[in-house]
Parts: sequence; C-alpha cells; structure tokens
Amino acid sequence: MKEYIERMEPRQNNSSVTEHCDTQQSTGQHHALSTQVQERPAPEETVTSSFGGFIHLVHPGQLSDTVLHRSKRMILDSIGVGLLGSCSHVFELALQHCQQMYAPDYISSVFGRRNTRLSPSLAAFVNGVAVHSMDFDDTWHPATHPSGAVLPALLAVAQMLPGNAKPSGMDLLLAFNVGIEIQGRLMRFSNEAQNIPNRFHPPTVVGPLGSAAACSSLLSLDRSQCSNALAIAASLAGAPMANAATQSKPLHIGNAARLGLEAALLASRGLEASPLILDSTPGCAGFNAFYNDYLPRALPSPVEQDPCFLLEDQDIAFKRFPAHLGMHWVADAACSVRELLVNTVGGFHPSMIQSILLRIPLSKYINRPFPESEHQARHSFQFNACTALLDGEVSVQSFSSAFLDRPEILSLLSRVQVEHPQDNPANFNKMYAEVLVTLTTGDVLKGRCDTFYGHWRKPLSRDSLLKKFRANAGAVLPGERVEAIIDTVENIEDMQDCSHLIMHLE
Repeated sequence: MKEYIERMEPRQNNSSVTEHCDTQQSTGQHHALSTQVQERPAPEETVTSSFGGFIHLVHPGQLSDTVLHRSKRMILDSIGVGLLGSCSHVFELALQHCQQMYAPDYISSVFGRRNTRLSPSLAAFVNGVAVHSMDFDDTWHPATHPSGAVLPALLAVAQMLPGNAKPSGMDLLLAFNVGIEIQGRLMRFSNEAQNIPNRFHPPTVVGPLGSAAACSSLLSLDRSQCSNALAIAASLAGAPMANAATQSKPLHIGNAARLGLEAALLASRGLEASPLILDSTPGCAGFNAFYNDYLPRALPSPVEQDPCFLLEDQDIAFKRFPAHLGMHWVADAACSVRELLVNTVGGFHPSMIQSILLRIPLSKYINRPFPESEHQARHSFQFNACTALLDGEVSVQSFSSAFLDRPEILSLLSRVQVEHPQDNPANFNKMYAEVLVTLTTGDVLKGRCDTFYGHWRKPLSRDSLLKKFRANAGAVLPGERVEAIIDTVENIEDMQDCSHLIMHLE
C-alpha cells in the first residue's frame, strides 16, 4: 500500500544540471543554434497552466448550493446504475480479468461485491465499467458521460489514502465537481464536440482528463503536478466510435476512470509531460488532435475571481431507461402515439400498424434497423421506438434476450422507415424525434418529442430520481442499505471521512 500513498516532495530546480548537459552536447555548435532558440512561455501564460492552477486553487467554499445539489444527484444516480451494472455480464468479464490477470492489492472496494477488493486502479476500472455497462449513466452537453469517469476513481483514491489523510465529504464533492468542470470546459472549446460524435467516443477523450483532475484535487497535488496529470492523461485518451453498441463500450468509462487516476499518481511522483498539452500550438498537435476546430481559452484563477461552474447554468440529463440518450426522444414520441391509439381505438395490437416512420437525426451508429444484441438495441432508434409502441414504455427488462427476440418486435421493426430532416441535427441540445404511424385503416397518428423527461431542460424530480435509484440499487442491496446510501449522499458535505460511503456499496 505504501507505493500508492507515497507523496513526492516538490521537485527541486535542476536547471543547472540540464544546462551543463546542454553545454556539453552543444560544444562547437553554440553559434549555429543560438539563432534558433526561443524562450519558453512562462507557465502562467498558458492554457494548460491555467487549468492546473484552477484544480490546485479552487476550494469548497466556491461551490454554490445549486452545484452541490446537482452534483449530489449525479453521485447518487451513478452509484445506483453502478450497483445495477455490477449484475451485468460485461462487468463480470471485466472483474474476472482483473482478478485473474493481476496480483490483487486489497485496498479498494468493488460495487455490489462484499469482501472483494482490488488495487485502486483496477477498482476504478471495474466500477467505471459497471456505471456504463447498461448505458444508464448521466449525459451532458456537449455529449459525454461525465460522472462515470470521475466517481469510481475518487472512491478508489479515498480508500487508498491512509487513515490520517482520509478526505472529507466536502473534499469529495469538490474533487468531483473539478472533474466534471474540466470535462465540460474542454468540450466547449470545440463546435465539433457539440454534436453526437462520429470519430472518438467523448468519455475516452475528456474522461481521462476529468478523472486526472478530480484525483489531483483529492490528492492535493500542486499546480505543476495538476498540469502534468492532465498532460499525462491526454496521452492515455481516445477510443473509436466503432466500438459503440458492443461489450467494449463500457470499457471506455472504466479506462477513463483508471487512466486518469494513474495519471494523477504518476504526476504526484514527479513524472512530467507537455506544459502546452491543452494549448493550440501550430504544427504540434496536443489536445486539438481530437477536435480539429479546438480553440482553447485559459481558465480564470479561482483566487482572482470566484468560478462559475458549468453545472450552475446547465443541469445534467438522467436516463429513465438504460439506452443511448437519443433513444429517449424517440421512445417518448412513440409512447404518445400509442396513447393516441389506445384512446382512439380502445386498444393496441401490432396488426393495426401498416408502417412506422421515424424522423430522427442522422447518426449512423444509432441507426440500427435490426439489432442483434442488447448493446445494439440500446443504440437503435428503431428498436426503442417499436418497444415503446408495443409496451408503452422502455425499461431495463426491454433489453433482455426474451424481449429482444419477441415476434411482435421483429414484426414492427420490419415496418420501420427513417427520415433525417435537415432541421433535426445530431445534437442533444437541439434534436427532436417524430414518430408517424400509418394504420391499416389509412389513418396517420403522429407523436413528437422535443425535450424528454430527464433532459437537463426537464430534469427528473427528486421522487423520480429516488425511484430510479431504489430500483437500481435494490437489485443488489437490501432495502436498509439502499436507504443508508441515500441519506449518506444527501448529507455527504457533513461527513468527516467520505470513505464511510463506500462501505455501503459492497
């Protein structure tokens, strides 16, 4: 355990050693090289350094009541979907991999598994996989899954630290919000990032840096170490969208949590990386390698002015069922058509339907006419629309094998056509879904959803969020422990040792 908690003292300035080596290597060449030497910008003049300074200097008193309220909802929801996800097949595969391929270091807990401990890095990984295993975790705009990349890493670090250095609940809240903020800021430096992605999966791009920032905050790293942690994490970032709708997609969140944690630990030991990683440097790709139109701006120092966290102005989207966020628009539109049909005809049967037209955004990886697995179904406009028409809802059970293979679903899927209106962009802040059902009588029923319930413009009520959490966590834990988690999270700012939360999750 010592190797995980060892702290590095600030590195001494060893520029004299560097200068001596440079002098030896440049003997006889000094005059030729002198005209090419450019003075390096001072750290405080760079975007990267401003991010490091923000992480290092921001303090809990700068979290508003709104930010605290919203982030606690995010934490609770992430715990719930993580606990439910610990029942999934992909989580079991990831856990077996970590248990069998690596020597265990019994430090950090695993969601839903009493007496199962892993090294902090691997616990962050498998718990991150659990959070995203069913695509049930929160989503933000620009499009990413922010919480799953951060919370598992912080819980692992909290258990890793020795008893006399345990972080408080307020420390955890601050670190969590730092990790969320860094992700949001980076994505707002690109117009390309506003839309549903087609190259890199965003949690693999900004997620490792969010995790690194959060862990750096919880580990109380200095400004330079925080900047290095971000730069190290950038070298560990990026995964292609082709693995969406497969069992590998949950690994994206697990890796974001794990690699960000490892980046912070490496930085704490003195490992250095590019001091310009977040800057836009012509001729040398840094973070802009992920986004061609990346135009970064420095973060104001929290010492000079109180920060306005992005979560203050834009809430998060919580999902009512475990599927890609875009599915929630089409499911709500389809449910409204079913309601019209039931109210008009007095019932519903697939034989009533002649054809189904979906007017949806153009996004290839979520346009799946005949999904063949639960993960494909979670990313299929067609499947979610037909399920909502058939059942009047989409639920956890909807993606089970028994429901996927129903003749009624397959019959409805064969009648679906799609259109991509030009005014319907693949953008979670602007998109809509329309479902037009033509009956065998010739009548056409239409449903439209511009903002589904759970979207940041129409957030879940407290009762709805707690109902979701109790259903998810209750699939793994007894009722009294479920209620204990709710109470703990809702009062987490009063906890002296946030690791007490973790013991409820096993």
